[in-house]
Amino acid sequence: MCYAMGIKMALRIITDSASDVPKWLLEKYKLHVIPTPVVINEKDYFDGETIMPEEFYDILRAGTEVKTYHINSFMFHNNFEPYAINKDEVIYICFSTGIAGTYNAANLAKAELLEEYPDFDLTIIDTKCASLGFGIVVEKALQMVERNIPKQVIIEAIRFYCDNMEHIFTVETLEYLYKGGRLSRTSAIAGGLLDIKPIIEVDDKGALVAIEKVRGRMRSLKRLVDIAGERGVDLSSQTIGLVHGDDKETLNLVKNMLIEKYGCKTFLESYVGCAIGAHTGPGIIGIIFLSEKSPYVI
Repeated sequence: MCYAMGIKMALRIITDSASDVPKWLLEKYKLHVIPTPVVINEKDYFDGETIMPEEFYDILRAGTEVKTYHINSFMFHNNFEPYAINKDEVIYICFSTGIAGTYNAANLAKAELLEEYPDFDLTIIDTKCASLGFGIVVEKALQMVERNIPKQVIIEAIRFYCDNMEHIFTVETLEYLYKGGRLSRTSAIAGGLLDIKPIIEVDDKGALVAIEKVRGRMRSLKRLVDIAGERGVDLSSQTIGLVHGDDKETLNLVKNMLIEKYGCKTFLESYVGCAIGAHTGPGIIGIIFLSEKSPYVI
């Protein structure tokens, strides 16, 4: 905590709904999560606020057209301003610029707010991560704030975790990758006939890219687990992120594989929310983990 003009200023961590932070963690820390907009039948909804993942995946399965757009600067202005008024210090842990324009919109809002509140202390961090890739980072940051760790150390830790976070996903169907323009129609049809399941990562630029193709759902899940072993460091001692697109049964299968193969003990589990789920569809499964041992004891 710091003090100015007799006013107690709090250090606040905030994030957006693309972090897929589970509800229990949100409630535990009273975390402010800025929702991603979702357009369903030409009507705007807000991820985790006016639409929840369970109903969202039912809507996708029904064949309803769903679109997403990034949080705009006006929305950010409205979400940031109460902290500026309260003279809080804020660290906003942000969705990857490699996937959405969230980071740029947040900075536009910051520039506007600084004209009115020149002392507003807002740090915006482009995580180059998606889903629990930065949801785990948010949890670590919240734990550090709770322990009164200095702000600069927390920022350094956030950057370390983001730089060393691995995300490995696979999808059940190619339909949504095709709809989102990430796959050609020919590739989608051929892949469907051959039961091809792409292995997708978030690369160093924070973009979703397919790195392998595997035939069959079970083989793709086993490949996720193998890659975690190839890239991860000391998996049994770190928090492993597990995410799913309304397929908890398959998530538990992958979880048991990780426990049996690597002795993993600590997991953070969640739905893949609307921001990514709209473009990957029901049945997406992801494993998220660190590729370097953390120097931070939390």
